[in-house]
Amino acid sequence: MEGCDMMDLTPFVDSLPIPQYISPKERHTCFTYYEIAMKEFYHQFHSELAPTKIWGYGGQFPGPVINVHRGECTHVKWMNQLPDKHLLPIDRTLHGSGEHMPDVRTVVHLHGAEVEPESDGYPEAWFTNDFKFVGPVFDSPIYKYNNNQRASTLWYHDHAVGITRLNVYAGLVGMYIIRDEEERKLHLPSGAYEIPLVIADRGFNEDGSLFYPDTTNVRPGDLEPGLEFPHPSVTPGETFENITVNGKVWPFLEVERRKYRFRILNASNERFYRIKLSNGQKFIQIGTDGGLLEKSVHMTELTIGPSERMDVVLDFSKYQPGTEIVIENTARSPFDFDPPVGIDPDPKKDGQIMQFRVVELDGTDTSKVPAVLSRIPKLKACDAERTRDITLEAEIDQYGRFRFLLNKKGFMERIDVKPKLNDTEIWRFINTAGATHPMHIHLIQFQILDRIPFDVQGFTANGLLSFTGPPQPPAENEHGWKDTVQSPPGFVTRVIMRFAPFTGRYVYHCHILEHEDYDMMRPFEIVERRCVCNQNCSHKCTCKCECKKTCTCTGQCKCICKQPDKCECKTTCKCHEKKPSQPPKDVECQSQKCPKCPPCSETYRCECE
Repeated sequence: MEGCDMMDLTPFVDSLPIPQYISPKERHTCFTYYEIAMKEFYHQFHSELAPTKIWGYGGQFPGPVINVHRGECTHVKWMNQLPDKHLLPIDRTLHGSGEHMPDVRTVVHLHGAEVEPESDGYPEAWFTNDFKFVGPVFDSPIYKYNNNQRASTLWYHDHAVGITRLNVYAGLVGMYIIRDEEERKLHLPSGAYEIPLVIADRGFNEDGSLFYPDTTNVRPGDLEPGLEFPHPSVTPGETFENITVNGKVWPFLEVERRKYRFRILNASNERFYRIKLSNGQKFIQIGTDGGLLEKSVHMTELTIGPSERMDVVLDFSKYQPGTEIVIENTARSPFDFDPPVGIDPDPKKDGQIMQFRVVELDGTDTSKVPAVLSRIPKLKACDAERTRDITLEAEIDQYGRFRFLLNKKGFMERIDVKPKLNDTEIWRFINTAGATHPMHIHLIQFQILDRIPFDVQGFTANGLLSFTGPPQPPAENEHGWKDTVQSPPGFVTRVIMRFAPFTGRYVYHCHILEHEDYDMMRPFEIVERRCVCNQNCSHKCTCKCECKKTCTCTGQCKCICKQPDKCECKTTCKCHEKKPSQPPKDVECQSQKCPKCPPCSETYRCECE
C-alpha cells in the first residue's frame, strides 16, 4: 500500500528479537494449563520510529511461543483484555460486523491443529472483554488442544467473523510448536540455534501509529442507485512496504559459523514472499505446514504465501566473520495476477526482509541435517470416496467493490459440504478469480496432488472444465503435509485429505484476510455415517481387522480403523445390530496385544455406507 505508508526507516539497525517461550501456569497429571491475555500496549517497531499502539497476546508482538510435546494435552484460557474501541476502521457492511455488534470481538484459531470444533476458533465463537458478550456458537473460555499430531510448526491468531484482517494486523498472532521423538533423534540445530521468524508487513503514519486504509481505491463497478459508498470500507487486499520480523522492521541477526534452524511463518494479511539469499546460498528446507518432509530439499528460492510455514536450515560455517547476507524478497505485489498487475518490490524497502551478520563460532556444532527425515504415507487418489469442486471467484457488490466467493456463496449461506468421518476426499480448487489464493482448510492436513491449467473463459461461460495442459506435480518442497495451498489463477489445484479425527463444524477459506472477511470463507461439517434402510448386509472389513456383523443399512458396510496406517494385527470387531438412522456404536478391539503395532486398545468402528 503506497500513500501514508512512506516511512524512510534505515534497514538493519535493530537486532532481531527472539520470541520468548511461555511456561504453563499449572501442571496437572493429565494436562498443562495456560492463561494468555490479549492486551493493548505500545511497541517499538524500529529505533527511528515512535512507539506504536498495537495489540498482542501476552502484551507482546508476536505473542509468546507455546512449546509442547506430542500427546501432551494443553488447556489454554484465552482472555480478551482489550478496550471496547477498535484500533482500526471497521466496515459495518460486512457480515458479523453490523452496527449492533461490539467493536472488539476475538476468538483464537490454532492454525494447523487437529482440535475438536469447540476449540477450533470458529468465527462466530467470538467473545469480548471479560466475556461480557459472546458469539452464537461460543462454547467455553478454555480451549483444549490434544497435540496428538506429528511434530510441526503451528501458529495461533484471531479469527473473529468480519474483522479477522483487523485483529491480525493489530498484532494478534503467535507461534505454537509441537515436538516429538522422531524429530529429536535427527539432531537438528536446537536451543539457541533454532529461531522462529514471524514475518509480517506493516504500514505506519508519521507519528508512529499503525496505518491501515479506511477505504478502497479499487472499485471495478458502479454504485447501485440510492446507495452511498460505505466509509470505512473493506479493501480487496493490502500490502505495506515495511517488513517486520519478530516485531522489528528489517532487523539483523548475528549468526555463528555453524548451522541454524529457522521456523518461518508468513503472518502477513495479503503479502506473498519469494525469498532468496543475497549471496546465492541455498536454503535446506526440512519441513512445511504439517511438519517434516520425507527428505531435505535444497532450494535457491522459496515462495511462501500468507499463513504458510517453512522449516529451513542455513549453514554459515563457510563464511568469514564480518560477512553480511540479506534475505531478499522478489515477489510482486499483488502476487501472481493474471494478467500481471503487480508491482516489483523496491530493493531498498519491501525487497529486503532481514540481514545475517556472521561472527566466530562459539563451541562446536554437533547438529546434523539428514538427507532422509521422516516417512509420510501417501494418500492415493483411487482411495477417495468423493471429489468436490470449489470455484474461486469474484463478483461486484452493490457498492461497486470486489466480493470474493467460494462456489458463488458467502460465509453466512447454508452449509452444503458435509464429509463423512474417516472419508478420504479430493478437493479441486478451480481458480477463476485472477490471483493466487492461499486456501486453508481447518482441522486436517492434506497432500497436494497437482495443478492443471484450464480454459477460464470457457468455464466461466458454460461451466465446462476443459484442461489446456498436463497436470503439474507439486514442487519438491510441497511433498509433505500441508494445511494451506497456493492456488494460482487459471489452474485447478487438487488436494487430497482424510476427514478425521473429529466430527463437527469447521471452515475453509482464502488466507488473504481481506478476502476471508469479504467473503471467501465457507463452513463445512464432518458427520458420522448412519444406516438408512432395512436391508441386511454382511461385508468383510477393509482395514486390518476382521469384522463379522449384520446390520440394517444400504448394503455396503466396512470397518474403519481409527489408525489404519499403524495397526498391523488381525482383530475381530463386534458390531451391534442397529436400527435405521441410528448412529453406529464404537466397540473395543477384542484381540490381544500385537507386537507389530501399538497396544490393541484402539477403537474400531463398524460403519454402514
